[in-house]
Amino acid sequence: MVLAARKISTGAKAYATESERWAAVVNRDARADGRFYYSVRTTGVYCRPGCAARQPRRANVAFYDTRAAAEAAGFRPCKRCRPDASPPAARHTAIVTAACRAIEAADGAPALETLARDAGMSRFHFHRLFKSVTGVTPRAYAAACRAKRLHVELPRAGSVTEAFYDAGFNSSGRFYAAADALLGMRPRAFRAGGAGAAIRFAVGQCSLGAILVAATAKGVCAIMLGDDAERLVRDLQERFPKAQIIGGDTEFERLVAQVVGLVERPDTAAELPFDLRGTAFQQRVWQALRAIPSGTTATYSEIAKRIGRPHAVRAVAQACAANPAAIAIPCHRVVRRDGGLGGYRWGIERKRALLAREAGTRS
Repeated sequence: MVLAARKISTGAKAYATESERWAAVVNRDARADGRFYYSVRTTGVYCRPGCAARQPRRANVAFYDTRAAAEAAGFRPCKRCRPDASPPAARHTAIVTAACRAIEAADGAPALETLARDAGMSRFHFHRLFKSVTGVTPRAYAAACRAKRLHVELPRAGSVTEAFYDAGFNSSGRFYAAADALLGMRPRAFRAGGAGAAIRFAVGQCSLGAILVAATAKGVCAIMLGDDAERLVRDLQERFPKAQIIGGDTEFERLVAQVVGLVERPDTAAELPFDLRGTAFQQRVWQALRAIPSGTTATYSEIAKRIGRPHAVRAVAQACAANPAAIAIPCHRVVRRDGGLGGYRWGIERKRALLAREAGTRS
């Protein structure tokens, strides 16, 4: 018997009719979990809409707004989807959060087997879950934690050796092999607040306000926008207070002019050398951003798919926020799924102006 669709009082806009609820069950729509439950007369159980069990016959299914209503009707919780427990998404988040805290607290990188065992999962399933939630592997997360501790420990430790052991590196070889990528300079220079490191910079003006361009010998390491030129210089100095901050010469100012040209003519191609420090995940996101053509936009979820991490939307947004090179790495071209602008490190009005300018040059 096929029941006619009738309104069910749920207070929610979605899944308000039996036909909508049945479609959610057929599609195993996890978004409907917690919105309603369904029972199966032949098995005597009730389930979440996203349950992976074999699809029941429609004639044997009834819908309930709450677990209590399903249990009052004589049905017991399904042992597969566990509708009487926390939603899967919440459980997964709690598992990964606990693993992250364990990684952060460990002296070294915990073994994958240990993390998986503590989570009550196999190595394969834990690894897949961790990457889907955080956007990076447990190993990459542990490396990022070591890098963060290294930045903290180097300036205050008694020696470089003491600092790298405190940060979780178990050998000097591994530490020095990774040091340049993590710090952007030799460890002793970083420990001294950047002493000996040469960073050239210049501040100019463009239609979006003040713009600061800084570069190491390898390439551009920062492009910053703001209203206050002095504030931009202080931001650069605060990261490496003892670095050799050098005002740009005529040749360097040509580089600044190139960057300003990107602001004023976003359709102009400019091949800039870069020396941008970031995690492997951030680097992949920034590379994907550079592939977005001027005059077009992409959503955070589209970027996540392009780098092969479709569930790492939040991590993509964080990588955009950490982008150190405004304009050249065009994070302003990334918008929300609903078309909203989302956030922008350099000010939402600048993002709006950039997109409008690019749309105009493309038309």
